[in-house]
Order: sequence, then structure tokens, then C-alpha cells
Amino acid sequence: MDSEVGPLRAVLLHRPGNELKRLTPRNNDQLLFDSIPWVDRAQAEHDAFADVLRGRGVEVLLLADALRTALADDRAHAAGVHAAVDDRRLGGDLADSLRSHLSGVDAAALAEVLMAGMTFEELPSSEGASLVRMMNHPHDFAVDPLPNLLFTRDSSVWIADRVAISSLTMPARRRETAVLDLIYAYHPQFRHAARAYGAHSAPIEGGDVMLLAPGVLAIGVGERTTAAGAESLARSVFADGIAHTVLAVPIEQSRATMHLDTVCTMVDVDAVVMYPLARDSLTAFTLRPTGDGGVKVAGPAPFLVAAAEAMEIDRLRVIDTGLDPVTAEREQWDDGNNTLALAPGVVVGYERNVETNERLEAAGIEVLPIAGSELGSGRGGPRCMSCPVRRDPLP
Repeated sequence: MDSEVGPLRAVLLHRPGNELKRLTPRNNDQLLFDSIPWVDRAQAEHDAFADVLRGRGVEVLLLADALRTALADDRAHAAGVHAAVDDRRLGGDLADSLRSHLSGVDAAALAEVLMAGMTFEELPSSEGASLVRMMNHPHDFAVDPLPNLLFTRDSSVWIADRVAISSLTMPARRRETAVLDLIYAYHPQFRHAARAYGAHSAPIEGGDVMLLAPGVLAIGVGERTTAAGAESLARSVFADGIAHTVLAVPIEQSRATMHLDTVCTMVDVDAVVMYPLARDSLTAFTLRPTGDGGVKVAGPAPFLVAAAEAMEIDRLRVIDTGLDPVTAEREQWDDGNNTLALAPGVVVGYERNVETNERLEAAGIEVLPIAGSELGSGRGGPRCMSCPVRRDPLP
């Protein structure tokens, strides 16, 4: 996969499940959700999103199905048990008891625990006293749920023919790495896929990684991806010969701009939709290989200038979010910039971002609108909710 906009052929999605039913007013902030989603409606919205993709010839792979298939392998099952049980949280005896229990459940039951977690009252009964069990509320989590699995873009990203397993920053999301590692290591469709980045490397998240053009990556550096993570990924893709230029793009460390794709996404081979306040303020450091295993760094320069130069085009067309500063701020918050390209000039966007969608259409971009009143409660749009696995190359 060499771009953000080549015709999309296969994508990994996660249909909202019981992990979202674990969200309460007590824990939603810790689990990175702004509100408590209506799960049935979120599922209906997600099903409609998947149907739009299928209607355009895209193969939709569902993460839960892929995880269950992977866990049918005994080695994956053992690794899944290891990923679920935290000795530091449970203590030795309780951890051993849970480990023994999970070792005996089938792939579907283990997948459910890995995704939706387990409370202390759901733990298997065990003999003897456990201070940990007694001092935790029955509804506290012995195994944390993973409600952010919905946003499959962040936990892995495909670059050329390799997959990069993200190193996720926020504690609520770190165990997602183990889930994706199991899928890519043991699912028959992926087990031979080469890796572009290791999950235990410096922090980097897929929402910050953008394939601007063949051989050209932009990596946001902010709340979730560190400079060390951007440099590590650059070194990895240079060593593998799958990129020749990486742009490290500093972004504001805030909830509204947690990833690069919250302020800018590709909508055509030479066009982006971008938050107007970022248009003139975004800069980029340009990283290129030295030829002897090193990396040379230039800049910073204005992002749009550096991107056009790296892409070898005269300029990037920019389509602004909204029509005025207030609307732009509202629609950026509602993921107006977070579009998923299905082909050059064809994108999926939330229907609520009326003015941004009208601007895209006026610029010749076809917008396929989807509902997102509940899906957006975790701060993510169509791009966040999708991990492209296969795209056709650009001409």
C-alpha cells in the first residue's frame, strides 16, 4: 500500500461490542470517551458504515472475527491468556487462578475477555482468601476492557507490504497492541506479513501516520506519538526500502488534536481537507536516509511546502473545514477532517459536518456521508475507525 487514496480493496474494522457497555460516568474519562455511547445505535451506525464500504467493493474484515480465528491456534491462545492476566494487578495466586481458567476456555470466550475485559465478580471462584479480590469492588476490572478497539487505525498501519504494530501511549489502550499482534501473527490471512515496526518500540500511533505519496510518509508528533517514535519508524522504513522521505509534523498536544488525522487527511492524490487554523501553523521536519544507515534532518519548513516538495508536485490543494472560524472549530471537533478515502476523490465522512462536506463536493470530491452521533463519542471519524489492509497502487 503506497498511498492514502489508492482504490481501497480490504479494510480492518471493529464493530462495537460489549466493551462499550463497560463505560460508565466513573470510568469514561479514563477510558478516553467523552460520553457514554448508546451501544445499539453505535452498532447500527457502524453496520451502515461497513455497508457503504462493501457497496463500493471493499472487503470488510472484522477484528473480533479475526481474533477468534487467530486464537484457534494453540500458540495464539496461550499468548492471549498471557496478555489478559496482569500479575501486578491480581497478585500471584489470583493471577494463577485466572490463568488456569482462561487456558481452558474456547477461542470465542477468550476473545471476549481480551476485548470486553472482566470484572472481579466475573472471576472464576477460587479456594482460599484473596486480599486483592476482597479489597476490590465487584465491578472493578480485573482485566480492563478495550473500548477504543473501535479505532483500528491507531493500533496498526500498513506501509507498502508491511504492517507496523503501533506502540500505544495511553494506558487505556496499551493492551490493544497484544490483540493486533495475535491477529497478525496467527490469522491465516496475515501470518506471513512482514513487520515494519515493533510494538515495543518508542510510542507511535497509526492516526499520526499518513502515506502522502509512494515513498513519502508524514508522521504527527504530539499527544500520542513522540519524536523518538517518529524517528524510529523513519529509520525502520528507510532500512526496509519502503520510503525515501518522512515528514515529522509537530501538532498541538490537546484532546482536539490528538492525532495528525484530526486536522488533516488526504482526499485526492494532490488534495487534503485541513483545519484552517492548522493550515499556516503546521510545520515539518524532513527526514531522509543518508545511505550509510543514518538519517539526516532538515527544517522545519511549512508543512504544505515540505509535503509538496517531497511528493514532487507544485502544491497541495487545501480544502478548509467549515466556512467560518466557529463552524470550522465545531466541525473539526466533530471529525470533519477525519475522512477515509475509498479512491482518489471519493471519501467517507460524517454527515453532521455539513459545511465541510459541501466544501469537499464543491472541490470535486465525492462524499459518502455516514451517521456518527454515537460512534463519535470516542473522538474518532471514518479514518480513525478503519485500518486499510490493501489498496491498489496509484498509476
